[in-house]
Amino acid sequence: MLTRIFPFLGWFKKYSGAAFRADIISGLTVALVLIPQSMAYAQLAGMPAYYGLYASLLPPMVAALFGSSRQLATGPVAVVSLMTAASLEPLATAGSEGYIAYALLLALLVGIFQFLLGVLRLGLVVNFLSHPVVNGFTNAAAIIIASSQLSKMFGVYVDKADLHFETIMRVIHGAMHYTHLPTLGMGVLAFAIMVGIKKFNPKIPNVLCAVVITTLLSWATGFNHDTKVDISAIQDSEVQALIADFNKSIAEIENLALKRTEIAALEDKAKSENNQIGFYDAEHDIAVVNYQVKLLKHKSHELRTALRQSLLDGVEQSDGSMVFYAQGKTPDGLTTDGRTWRLKVGNKILDTASLNMMGGGAVVGTVPSGFPALAIPELNVKVILKLFPFAIIISLLGFMEAISIAKAMAAKTGQRLDPNQELIGQGLGNILGACASAYPASGSFSRSAVNLQSGAVSGLSSVFTSVIVAITLLFFTPLLYHLPQAVLAAVIMMAVIGLINASGFIHAWKAQKYDGAISIISFIATLAFAPHLDKGIMIGVALSLGVFLYKSMRPRVVALSKGENQVLCDASIHGLRQCDHIAVVRFGGPLFFANASFLEDQITDRIMDMPNLKHIILVCSGINDIDASGEEALSLIVDTIRSGGRDISLSGVNEAVLAVLERTHLLEKIGKDHVYANTDDALCRTHAQAHQDGSESDCPLTTYCRISGNA
Repeated sequence: MLTRIFPFLGWFKKYSGAAFRADIISGLTVALVLIPQSMAYAQLAGMPAYYGLYASLLPPMVAALFGSSRQLATGPVAVVSLMTAASLEPLATAGSEGYIAYALLLALLVGIFQFLLGVLRLGLVVNFLSHPVVNGFTNAAAIIIASSQLSKMFGVYVDKADLHFETIMRVIHGAMHYTHLPTLGMGVLAFAIMVGIKKFNPKIPNVLCAVVITTLLSWATGFNHDTKVDISAIQDSEVQALIADFNKSIAEIENLALKRTEIAALEDKAKSENNQIGFYDAEHDIAVVNYQVKLLKHKSHELRTALRQSLLDGVEQSDGSMVFYAQGKTPDGLTTDGRTWRLKVGNKILDTASLNMMGGGAVVGTVPSGFPALAIPELNVKVILKLFPFAIIISLLGFMEAISIAKAMAAKTGQRLDPNQELIGQGLGNILGACASAYPASGSFSRSAVNLQSGAVSGLSSVFTSVIVAITLLFFTPLLYHLPQAVLAAVIMMAVIGLINASGFIHAWKAQKYDGAISIISFIATLAFAPHLDKGIMIGVALSLGVFLYKSMRPRVVALSKGENQVLCDASIHGLRQCDHIAVVRFGGPLFFANASFLEDQITDRIMDMPNLKHIILVCSGINDIDASGEEALSLIVDTIRSGGRDISLSGVNEAVLAVLERTHLLEKIGKDHVYANTDDALCRTHAQAHQDGSESDCPLTTYCRISGNA
């Protein structure tokens, strides 16, 4: 019982000093990969980079302590990070306090849902996400993730559009206007280091090497070169006018937002007082305000784009201060500093007394030292209801990724894996992680592979990983200041390359064409609707369920006849001639309300198409269950056949179905002498009587019956 509640107690059976050393080495190795990866994935999720470290503190340790896999490495992963961003961006601005609060609440909901699934032993619910759907979604997500990092690689800033491909078009347009070459160079250098080291010696932590080298280079060359100035330092009237117009539009949007809140309160009051006129007036006023906000948002987008595309030359004054001129308009006699300066513009009003001017590349910046405060995320019912559907999707996707990795490793190590216990571990990891400022986490394929290859024996390796992250948060965060954002983008792009699996489409198509079609449609839908990734998954799940229902409503009903090897097989597939007097019909699947009438139609068709038919043998070996509708349909079929002077027998009826026939007394109606253990007996007992006075001289079942009878 203790081992069931605390699975980690089982680690120490036959544990040795050698195993302890192996776990320490594995934990350190995984941590060296996890620390830079987690910061990159946090930014993919729309969070400040250091929140990736928070998500790497408790979840790896807790998931290992209470899960069943001893090598699964939990923490921030690419797909879950992307899903987090897709879930939260409609609710708040990425990186804002509200956004972070929603992310922590989302992690709590994901953890609770996973924990409840595990406790209630409902791990099989993950089967609703079929392999073709996951394959299509994962391939599309890999492309979306990789392309979402292009703006950081080129050093351009754009507003996100409603659809992902529109955002990418904006990035490409911005890069064509101006690309910050040092930023692009840092990204390319990181790629070169990671690829080169991976080919030279895969055991060396290539991600860590790329991060260390580029961070040192960034610090040594002054890669990041920002300064804050008053608006008077910008010696260009057009740029000053753009700043003024932009601030005015943002202020008007904020005022309209307050007005909308006031009108919404009046609408609620009118609704509670059953004041129809007041309610409709408020509804109209809200529609007008929303339209005005939409116009202003479009205007602010255009102004923001114009400000971001304004390229300036900097001139240092004798007192060390800077003034800026539009490129190509610097007065004669003044020497520029050789940099291209840009104005950093977000979604808030620009402080004209302290404008942020960028003369270099973007870096991670200040990372707070120490541990995050422990607190339960703020619970808001309205927000919870909005996040809950996304929490379910993230829970299932994250768990499917984790359990797939865990199963693959368990096959190599021979350990016992309990999916429900793994759900409990992942759930507790996310619950406790949410209380320590972590966004949703899951099992990582790449880091789990590193953990296994490093020789991890138990989950203690993940505990040591968390300890290394804790030490980093306490003592080494200042070293991360100069880490270029382009390098984090390269880390993400390098990591998701492994998610692209074109062979998965081919494999699904070869298995079943409809599976291949579902996988392709899920892929296209996910790409088309991005960043609304839930729509792509929902379409895939709906198609999978639709195919399942269609197959359940129309199971395979085949006519059997003798093949060349004297074995009964599908007559239509093998082009076999059927007997004129006996129809051997095999029904594949449970007989229930959804397909009962289908069986009736199939039997009726055979009666109509075979004028000399005397006997039908219904092969029931594929019927593993029957409900009241199926039993009623079978009773009607018996009545229909026998009322026409024909007869029917059943063969291969399993015990569960036979019990239903006995309880409903249908067995008495059919006759126990018409129910046979197998089709061989049924044919040999009915063949002669069915061919009595028949005109068929060469029955394809004659030889079969003779051989079966002799056997």
